[in-house]
Amino acid sequence: MVTTDEIRRNLEAVRENLSSAAAASGRKPEEIALMGVSKFQPAESILAAFECGLRLFGENRVQERESKSTSLSGMQAEWHMIGTLQKNKARRALALFDCIESVDNAALAETLERIIGEHTEETKFVLPYPVMVEVNVSGEDTKQGVAPEKCFALIDDIAVKCPHVGICGLMTIGPQSEDEHKIRDSFRALRELKEAAKKRFDFAMHHLSMGMSGDYAAAISEGSTIVRIGTAIFGVRNKQL
Repeated sequence: MVTTDEIRRNLEAVRENLSSAAAASGRKPEEIALMGVSKFQPAESILAAFECGLRLFGENRVQERESKSTSLSGMQAEWHMIGTLQKNKARRALALFDCIESVDNAALAETLERIIGEHTEETKFVLPYPVMVEVNVSGEDTKQGVAPEKCFALIDDIAVKCPHVGICGLMTIGPQSEDEHKIRDSFRALRELKEAAKKRFDFAMHHLSMGMSGDYAAAISEGSTIVRIGTAIFGVRNKQL
């Protein structure tokens, strides 16, 4: 496990690189939210990042977020679900996360809608509950997400059938490639999809969640509003967790 000082230095380096990438693209650093991806990271490392000023975190698995929840109960942070979410874990996810970025099918959205609808009188959730549509822009079989050509149909379906679910943006994972042009093309495609969606639908989608430790500078240059950084902040993951 890396020390608090190492996490502080890592965060400073990431923030500096983020600012440089934003400036190079004519953007302001405050336009881009920095998410710490804490998959396979112990609660101690997450608390250290919080102490260093990080306020947005992402987890890939419901059960891992649950396992850390007691240790992190005093943290006033925002949590996003960024991994594949199965319908049978939707209720647990809603109790643990402030946003679900990995909605890629209508059945999952309708399950979220049903659960949220059960609790509207208790004001259990911020309504509409924010989600993002995950898009498999790269077309790689190993990645989740709706195909780009089916994205608008899914958005329309959610908008019509799920009034308590609010689509606040699009999310993607960049291609597994060393070719920067291919990576940038993938991120550009998501940005163009979002711009087209803004013209088609009568609600705002503010976010583009794209870019990880190895490609976040390219994502920022193509309009990312949330970069999801794990290894560059926390070091190598401990897969024994």
